Amino acid sequence: MSEIDFDRMPTLGDVARYHAEARPDAVALSFEGRDTTFADFDRKTSRVANALIAAGLKTGDRVAYVGKNCDLYFELLFGAAKAGVVTAPIGWRLAPPEVAYIVGDSDAKLVFVGPELVDQIESVAAELAWRPEVVVMEPVAGDAHRTFEAWRDAQADADPRVAIKVSDIAIQLYTSGTTGRPKGAMLTHDNLLSMRKLAAEYPLAWNQWGPEDVSLVAMPVSHIGGTGWGLVGLLNGAKGVVAREFDPFKVLDYIEHDRISKMFMVPAALQIVVRQPRAREVDYSRLSHILYGAAPIPLDLLRECMEVFGCGFVQQYGMTETTGTVVYLPPEDHDPAGNARMRSAGLPMPGVELKVMDEAGNSLPPNAVGEVAVRSGANMAGYWKLEDATAKTIDADGWLRTGDAGYLDEDGYLFIHDRVKDMIISGGENIYPAEVESAVYGHPHVAEVAVIGVPDDKWGEAVKAVVALKPGAPRDPDSIIAFARTRIAAFKAPKSIDFIDALPRNPSGKILRRELRAPYWEGRSRQVN
Repeated sequence: MSEIDFDRMPTLGDVARYHAEARPDAVALSFEGRDTTFADFDRKTSRVANALIAAGLKTGDRVAYVGKNCDLYFELLFGAAKAGVVTAPIGWRLAPPEVAYIVGDSDAKLVFVGPELVDQIESVAAELAWRPEVVVMEPVAGDAHRTFEAWRDAQADADPRVAIKVSDIAIQLYTSGTTGRPKGAMLTHDNLLSMRKLAAEYPLAWNQWGPEDVSLVAMPVSHIGGTGWGLVGLLNGAKGVVAREFDPFKVLDYIEHDRISKMFMVPAALQIVVRQPRAREVDYSRLSHILYGAAPIPLDLLRECMEVFGCGFVQQYGMTETTGTVVYLPPEDHDPAGNARMRSAGLPMPGVELKVMDEAGNSLPPNAVGEVAVRSGANMAGYWKLEDATAKTIDADGWLRTGDAGYLDEDGYLFIHDRVKDMIISGGENIYPAEVESAVYGHPHVAEVAVIGVPDDKWGEAVKAVVALKPGAPRDPDSIIAFARTRIAAFKAPKSIDFIDALPRNPSGKILRRELRAPYWEGRSRQVN
């Protein structure tokens, strides 16, 4: 394949147009036996754009998507982008009132619904002040709504060529809402494309794509890890295999049968896949790199994954508000024996600036812990209809506060301790849960662990570990505490252990510490002691 001309793809619509011309017969997306070439993708996204225009939508209007992963979702996203319409994907695991809140907040004119959620349409509609038009992504027996393909194919192939600016909003991704109501992070065409194009032009071997590459899109498209990863493959002209949902048993099948070469997963998903009985029987020779992120990964789990998969590993650090990855830890810094850099998130991506600040916003020197701030062309345009929240997150100079506590070392590597709000203060000492979790995780009985602060009359807060055990493992809290104390300072080690069947997580794989903390702080006016 000739070198890609990224300058010809300033907007999402241009991505479809460029590759339809450059490699029309190559497969862009594969979904459950259905292959879509780049030429087909361009034609179908033009039909989507024409259908939205015919429905009366204008530049800046919103549509919502509620469903599992699907190739048609990417047609909707890119087609809407051609029409200047913003797509707001919503997590399919959310309860009807939560879905209704986001549909209502986004002012969605149309709602596209996956077949698995058709039964919830009436429940969602009952929560709304108006009833948007509903299009069902796939036929469902007994359902009278129009299907996506019928809605799309009633229109012509001609590209509407709506004038789109790179500063126009393309997608509105809602934050996970672990505190308060979810907020709509507005991401522009430039946010989505400029930094990815810049990174592709740098000599980062793990980020080089070719015609032979096949990516697995298995993370939910309602999160930047799903939509963003799918977009990277399309931008680079590679084939994307879309998984309807993350299924650890099917991931191994995809790797074998679809010749997956690159994939992105969260650590919780990696743990499930690598523990499958046949994980050590699969041929991984086509797998060149696994990118992982969204949560810290314990060294013991990373070591196990490196041994089993035998490919390059790249840690990714970012958030919805930064349009995904802004920091990476390259394969060459991954050592099965362990090293200091493997505890870091890594180095800034090309075009990304990092700094660590104190509460007043002053920059801190190397190795001093503070709040991590990011400045780059991928920083979101802001939160939808929330000017105050936007101003608190992004300052006048363009620095975005991540809400993560960490430090930069002398070589510019970023070390994340934890979310600022999750920090435990015990006896005047700051304790970051991720560090304690990493220490506990290596215990032979521990499958998963989350660390929280609970009220303590003497120390203010005490460290508690909530542990899910491996099958058949005994409940031996003293052994786990003693093990942790061999790895970290005694004041950081858990003072108590609770056991749980499985840790609560949101759809993007992040542990819901607030849910774990709640019972211990019940009845108190403040969640600190």
